Amino acid sequence: MANRTPRLLLTSLKTRLRALFLLPLAALQAGCSGVFFFPDSVTYVTPDRLNLEYEDIYLETADGETLHGWWLPAKDSETTKGTVYFLHGNAQNISSHIFNVAWLPAEGYNIFTLDYRGYGRSTGAPDIEGALHDVETGMRWLGSHPEVRDGPVFLLGQSLGGALGIPLAGEWVERGEEPGLDGVILDGTFSGFRGIAREKLGSVWLTWLLQIPLSWTIPAEYEGIDRIDDISPVPVMVIHSVRDGIIPFHHGKDLYRAAEEPKEFLQTDTPHASTFVIPAYKQSLLNFLSKATR
Repeated sequence: MANRTPRLLLTSLKTRLRALFLLPLAALQAGCSGVFFFPDSVTYVTPDRLNLEYEDIYLETADGETLHGWWLPAKDSETTKGTVYFLHGNAQNISSHIFNVAWLPAEGYNIFTLDYRGYGRSTGAPDIEGALHDVETGMRWLGSHPEVRDGPVFLLGQSLGGALGIPLAGEWVERGEEPGLDGVILDGTFSGFRGIAREKLGSVWLTWLLQIPLSWTIPAEYEGIDRIDDISPVPVMVIHSVRDGIIPFHHGKDLYRAAEEPKEFLQTDTPHASTFVIPAYKQSLLNFLSKATR
């Protein structure tokens, strides 16, 4: 298994790079909203192969889709420190992204993660508004879970997951919903759906002239840079790598500047969505989780 993990991470990175290359071409064919999603149904690994206990979770959405997720309890239920709701990136499914959080149960945290519609074993076809409904469905399930109610709850979104998590967290805090959020972590997240689409379309001669009209097909109300201040007073941690070849570093800095206090910025030096292969970055996250508690 030790040799398998780097190979799977490399496969995941290649898929993200392929998705980045295909984004302008897909935009020409179908408008912009769908180009954020590159799901598949392959099972890359299951938590038991990583020596983790887990439970398959199936949730019904209000519009009739079925979502699949995993609940990973903390290793020691007697000393559980909280729960992390993990929202993964745009390629593949939870079984390829699980490595990003598989280390947290040993540190005392429950993990809940789900596949958006169209990913893995979840039904339907992905789009921005549908995925936003999905992540809210997952948050409401957490509120009904007996092991979550009495402890801190954190949202960790990587890349696309962070972009979905910002409006979810902002609305959750504004409405005073349960479970209350104790911290939000954004790792390699773009500053807005319209912004990143325009940036990527403008970087390719084939779509340069279409960057503005195509980006207008994306709903304007979910731009993270306009919504991140709604999360306050819940603490926010923005993580971004200077070597991120998919979501440029300035997106993380832009989100950090737009966020209200309390907030932290962690500058990293790894490829996209590879933050937690570095022990020091794991420790930075643990420090944030420890501080941002009720």
